[in-house]
Amino acid sequence: MISIEFIRNNSELVKKKLASKKEILSIDELLNHDKNYRSLVTKVNDLRSFRNTVSKKIASLKKDKKLAEIEIAQMKEVGISISTIEKEISKIKKIIDSILLNIPNLPHDSTPNGLDSVENKLIREFGDLKKIDYKIKNHIDLGRDLNLFDFDRAAKISGSGFPLYTNKGAKLERALINYMLDLHTLEFGYVEIFPPFLVNSKSPKTTGNLPKFSDDMYQIENDDLWLIPTAEVPITNIHKDEIIPEKNLPIRYVSYSACFRREAGSHGKDTRGFLRLHQFNKVELVKFVKPEKSYEELEALTLNAEAVLK
Repeated sequence: MISIEFIRNNSELVKKKLASKKEILSIDELLNHDKNYRSLVTKVNDLRSFRNTVSKKIASLKKDKKLAEIEIAQMKEVGISISTIEKEISKIKKIIDSILLNIPNLPHDSTPNGLDSVENKLIREFGDLKKIDYKIKNHIDLGRDLNLFDFDRAAKISGSGFPLYTNKGAKLERALINYMLDLHTLEFGYVEIFPPFLVNSKSPKTTGNLPKFSDDMYQIENDDLWLIPTAEVPITNIHKDEIIPEKNLPIRYVSYSACFRREAGSHGKDTRGFLRLHQFNKVELVKFVKPEKSYEELEALTLNAEAVLK
């Protein structure tokens, strides 16, 4: 979550970045709430300080066996005012937090603006395109011919969007997962993690999945648990509320997990086969690094992932 302090000091930059992502959020409204919030906090702190001063005076008057009814009555009024203001502060804080939680990550300055994938910038290529003189089968036809998966029976078990791997398809899926885990642990020094696939509501907030993407996640309401959309969620929360000694950085984790996504939007309705599934397998890379080395470490992580394709 972007801090309100950062937005307060960089409001025009934030507005520009959000505009490039076609995000419609009122930063001015957020800053007005923040200004009101800070004003009320100052006011309630002044009242608390005044109450403490008068409370000491009341104690002194009682010690000297003098009347303090006026001061006591005054403090009752101050107490009511403090309680009223604290309720307003709590209300505004919830509004501010709600807006902040819905602000997406801001794109880096090097990220080009574009309306669709056609405007993506090519960074690098590897290998040569093979010349093929026969018709290539799509993954659905190829998978059915080789008995790698069964969509019809999967739909019978769970509904559409849930895969049922069969025979060599199941073995291939398992082999790919093991290959990637072995590559990243043995070749690149990542520590393997096997995380829980259910997390509490606080964990997806840490990674920005909640509340913005709640419609795309599966929730178990009775237990306040969510099925993870990616291993990034539990892995990122491993060190939540901890202070990591600088000498321990960077920390590199690799994790396999099943991933669950409702895909509630319209973006997956026209896809077929193993695209936009409700359940899929993924091997995730996560790093904890010093901020000043974050882009250097990101590039290294990208190269590690590219090694699988190469």
